[in-house]
Parts: sequence; C-alpha cells; structure tokens
Amino acid sequence: MNPPTIKDVAKAADVSVATVSRVLHNLAGYSEKTKQKVMHAVEELGYQPNAIARGLINKRTQTIGVLFPNVSSSFSSDILHGIEEVAHEKGFSVIVCNTAEDGKRTLKYLQVLREKQVDGIVFTSEVLKDEYYQAIKEMRVPVVLVNTMSQKYMIPYVKVDDRQAAYQATDYLIQKGHRKIAMIGGTPRDQIAGIPRLDGYRQALNDNGIEYVESRVAYGNFSIESGREAMEKLLVEAPPFTALFAASDEMAIGAMGIAMEKGLKIPDDISIIGYDDLSLASMVFPPLTTIHQPLTTMGRLASEKLISLIEEDSDKVSSSIVSHHLVERQTVRQKL
Repeated sequence: MNPPTIKDVAKAADVSVATVSRVLHNLAGYSEKTKQKVMHAVEELGYQPNAIARGLINKRTQTIGVLFPNVSSSFSSDILHGIEEVAHEKGFSVIVCNTAEDGKRTLKYLQVLREKQVDGIVFTSEVLKDEYYQAIKEMRVPVVLVNTMSQKYMIPYVKVDDRQAAYQATDYLIQKGHRKIAMIGGTPRDQIAGIPRLDGYRQALNDNGIEYVESRVAYGNFSIESGREAMEKLLVEAPPFTALFAASDEMAIGAMGIAMEKGLKIPDDISIIGYDDLSLASMVFPPLTTIHQPLTTMGRLASEKLISLIEEDSDKVSSSIVSHHLVERQTVRQKL
C-alpha cells in the first residue's frame, strides 16, 4: 500500500491541496476550523510531509546548526534541551557541533553546516571572531548568540548579565561576614564570561571596602578538573581565605572535592558559591549554593528567535538579558 499523499489529506479534509500546504507550513489564509480538519486528516491517514519536497517549496531544509565548545558539559546539555524543545515544536531538526576548547574546530563545523544547507545557526559560549562572522555571512543564514554577545556585530543574543550576577554572588558572601574571599575565574582572556565575572567580583569587594588580592584569584576553563587544579593552587599559594566564589558550578564542585580531600569541612571551614545552577549543584553533598542561570529557557528563547528570523525572513529580533537569581543551599555559612 502506497503512503498517503497531500492529495489524500486534501480529499479527506474536503479542502484544496493548497489549503493543506498552507496549514502544514503555518501560513495564513484559513480558519481554525479548517486547520483542525486538516490536522485531523493528517493524523488519521498518518501523512508524513516529504522533507525534500517541502524544501523545494520553501527553499529550506528545516534544520538548524548549534555550535558548542563542549557538548558533553551539563551546561551545554541544559541549553541544548531548550533549543531542541522549540525546534521540535516548530518542525525543525538540530545538528549539534562540538567546536572544542578555544574554537579549534569552529570554522570546520561552519563549513559542514554550510554543506548541510542549514537554515540558521545558534552560536554559544564563544567569542564571535571575525572569521566566524564572515563564514556565517557567506552562508546567508540568520544566527543567534547564546551565553555570548558581540560588541562589533549587530547579532541578537540571549544571556544573563554576568558582571551583575558575579557581583551578587560575591556580595552574598560578604553579607555573610566573609572578607577573605578567593575566586576561581574562567580563562583570563575570556571576554564573554571570564572577564565580566571577575569584574563583578572585584567591584563587590571594592564597594564593601575590601582590598582585591590578585593571588586570591586562580583560573580554570569551567570544567570540574580545572576547578580542582585551581583550588589546589589557591590552597598552596593564596593568602588564607574563608570563602570562595567559583565562576561555574563545575569548577565549584571540583574545588569542593579538593577541599574535602585536604580535610576541610564545607561550609564550616570554607564557604563556596557557584554559578549556573546545574542539576549537579543540588546533587552534590553538601548541596551547592549558586547563581541560577535559566539555561533551558535561554535555549528556548534562542531557538524561538532563530526560527522567527528564518520563517519571517526578517532581521527584526531583539536581544534578551534574562534574569538570574541566587539559590541558597548548604555550602555557605554565616561567619561569626
């Protein structure tokens, strides 16, 4: 038995083929009652629109590309979950690319996405270098940034205010009575999350009359292992400290592991606050106090913006600074 065609759907719904096509492509020109009739016929017949034929009609492949520096991280998976939710709802497929640390494979994957003829790109957590922008511009597809932004190019983005969030984390420790506060930051030259979060930490210290001590800052790359290495360095080389702000939950969890291996109790001997509010943060012991980034929501927003740019063929999509908040758990104590 041959699979049902669009003509079969039209006959079952008692409408024209053109009307079925408009309904399936979310175009205007029909009533809600007609839409329900068409969708009922589609479901009853088990009709599956042919992706190639659909592409010939609207000159799209119904795919979007997503670029992550580290696909395996909890951070990336939470964002990806939001992106895929919306993409699935809108009838798009997602191609995920792992660009590796420092964007070692970014240009390679942009070429892959060009060959796949994706309709748009979600670019996350990296600096949008000139060569990346030029490659995307040559593809003539829209792009939306997540957890990053560009000062140079007018590209819509979705992110939190990293500087303000880091300020809140540090100020929280200060209000708990801590004045000797260390930090594990991102890579020193990272303009996206590293530098703004360090600036927020420094500003909170300054506003509370606390001297910034450079040796109390160590750097990682947002991974658990880099958090362990940075904490080892701080415990050996930094002046004594009673609290630590880590610029990611994974680095905070790595730091907690080293602290406990050294016989330090959390939060009795050292208070620790993270950044992201990954699912891991509530699973470790003691549960991690952290700054919540709505990562899945950020992914959904980015996907919605991108698909709007694709389907409406417009560049009128605004950027979004999403709200963050502090989540109190059990790794920070009031210093007596």
